Amino acid sequence: MFPLLLVLLAVPLFLSARKQKRAMAEQQQLQNSLAPGDKVMTTSGLYGTVADASHDTTIDIEISEGVVTRWLRAAIREKVADTDETVVEEKVDAEDEVTTTAQVAEPLDHSAKK
Repeated sequence: MFPLLLVLLAVPLFLSARKQKRAMAEQQQLQNSLAPGDKVMTTSGLYGTVADASHDTTIDIEISEGVVTRWLRAAIREKVADTDETVVEEKVDAEDEVTTTAQVAEPLDHSAKK
């Protein structure tokens, strides 16, 4: 009975440690494969483009045009797929805009309270 209990406790621990080791290896591979021009997301949710990856422990990320910040490599969570952001222009009808403004500007009638 005791050996069976020991096996039931050891197997989940072994599988958990193996899964954790695999995740660490994947993260290490990601951090070592970063190159200038890669789009990344940090652990805090900041998106940017790798500007310089020549340092061992840090990496420079351009978060906006001309704004470069230095981060620890460990702070890089994942590479982000390159997506083209397209701007969609909406045309607003002048009559709709006036109607909407008039609706917002009308005072509320509070005299009909129960």
